[in-house]
Amino acid sequence: MTDTSRRTFLLGAGAAAAATLPAVAVAPAAQAQAQGRRPDPEDPRFTLVVMPDTQYLFDEDRGDAAPLDASLRYVLDESDDNVVFLAHLGDLTQNGRADEFSRISRSFQALDRRRFPYSTLAGNHDIDGSKDDQRGPSPYLDAFGPQRQRTSPTFRGASKDGYNTYHVFRGGGREWLLLALDWRPSAGGLNWAKQVLAQHPTLPAILTIHELVWADDDHQAQFSTFGELVWKELVDGNDQIFLTLNGHYWPTGRVVRKNAAGHDVHVHIANYQDRYYGGSAMVRLYQFDLARGVVDVRTFSPWLAAQDHLSEMQQVEVERSGAADYFSLEIDFAERFKGFAPVPVPPGRPAKQLLVPGTVAYWRFEGGQDSKPVPDDVVVRDQTGRGNDLTRVTAPGSGPDQLKYANEFSPRQPSRASLRFDGGRDPSRGAYLRTVDAAPMNKLKFERGYTVEAFFRLPANFKDGHHGWCGLFAREGSGAAAGKTGDDPKESAATLSLSDGGELQWAVFPLNQDRISTNWGHELPVERWWHVAVVNDGRRTVVYVDGCPVVRNPATPAIGLANPGGSWLVGASSYDGKVDRSFAGLLGDVRVVDRPLSPREFMLD
Repeated sequence: MTDTSRRTFLLGAGAAAAATLPAVAVAPAAQAQAQGRRPDPEDPRFTLVVMPDTQYLFDEDRGDAAPLDASLRYVLDESDDNVVFLAHLGDLTQNGRADEFSRISRSFQALDRRRFPYSTLAGNHDIDGSKDDQRGPSPYLDAFGPQRQRTSPTFRGASKDGYNTYHVFRGGGREWLLLALDWRPSAGGLNWAKQVLAQHPTLPAILTIHELVWADDDHQAQFSTFGELVWKELVDGNDQIFLTLNGHYWPTGRVVRKNAAGHDVHVHIANYQDRYYGGSAMVRLYQFDLARGVVDVRTFSPWLAAQDHLSEMQQVEVERSGAADYFSLEIDFAERFKGFAPVPVPPGRPAKQLLVPGTVAYWRFEGGQDSKPVPDDVVVRDQTGRGNDLTRVTAPGSGPDQLKYANEFSPRQPSRASLRFDGGRDPSRGAYLRTVDAAPMNKLKFERGYTVEAFFRLPANFKDGHHGWCGLFAREGSGAAAGKTGDDPKESAATLSLSDGGELQWAVFPLNQDRISTNWGHELPVERWWHVAVVNDGRRTVVYVDGCPVVRNPATPAIGLANPGGSWLVGASSYDGKVDRSFAGLLGDVRVVDRPLSPREFMLD
């Protein structure tokens, strides 16, 4: 029978509306923001605010502090984001005069009063631009030197000259290092920065500096002559630096450059002084989302956004929506930072801790040598001691390499091992595990409910059309063998499988139905670990992915599992009582319980 005819009826099975999901609780960060906009340093979503050149707002007796004041109010009181730090990119003033710094200093006192963490650096308009950081005293140092940061919760130190500083802020439950370097850091200044990085070897770092790159009319960033020096002497050989931010030039732009370790460094220029009202104190929001592995970037003027009536020109300037000002960066933070800050893997949990009341079977795949075949005579012991042991079965035409031990594992699973299955559409290819004939679970019908859990990871080529409908866990017997006549009775009495697109499917013949009841998941990305849990409370079945319920769970009662006799399969599906397709990918711990578990009881660490 073709795939289309076999699977079409499953698309409509269990089509009744799903039950309403529980209400979502208010996130801690949102609660904190509602109580005075206090940042939550543990929330995986946090924002770094970047403020480029404000020089035209503070130009002798010209300019206007109102736009900057509005931006600072936004950061302190009005933003709905979890803002944890503000970084200015230099050229605070136009001429570096004491009276100009007096005015902008007064604006920044709003942050000082609240001890809100921020950094500044000297741009070429803030000091004598012909000299490096050994230039000596200046109105910039008088106003924004290290002495101003003495009460800052994030300030950690400065170079002896005072023009280079570093800060450590917390966001997403971890610490981040931010370097604020002078317009022209000297060789000594760059060495100081390297020492700071060496003293904090596990912290991801953001470099802020006034000049590094400029951008062409297509917003493609190009390194300046001095920028190339900074790259060579500081950025290239320090893998911790993953993001650089500079002002000075316009238009805005960005580029990604590989460092000496072969990793991406995101290089951005932001400057809006050429725009209306000297840039209207635009801010750029770097909205980190560690859960999604994304940094969303947005640029706008809080001053303009707060006004009731905007002219046509102001309406154009209130927010920048071009590709260089409004974009997202996809960063696998764990992968990007693992060279200097590997995510600690918690130790495995003893099997006995996972034997919750009602555990029918629990299988772990430890004890083998990585990349070595699972022996033909292997017996994978059921950790409950109930005798639901597994043995290896190799499909005709396949060899030992179709099932191997692997030292890869989900960091959330209890054990520290898995099995690598190399199966596919061809039933003569692959290997799988099967419960022994005398296994007690072969006779169970689970009338009062059940929970099936497994950890798995799909390979890069899973969605190439050769692996669809392979099974993670299934009954060897068919619906017909259990007395069922509806839909296609040759289908397995129970199967947890994956579609060509990586959608999870739990398709079973319940005791109270003659037809198949089907739960559907969503398409899962490959090459990452997933946890699936199928939970039946005696009437209704819900599928969870990583502890979250999926939407397509049938509301029609599905009581227990029809029993066709015969064994259960781990790593394969069946059709007409015969093994059909073996799994392709990594499979970790598998547990079966004869009652419904709540998500807090899942094997997830």
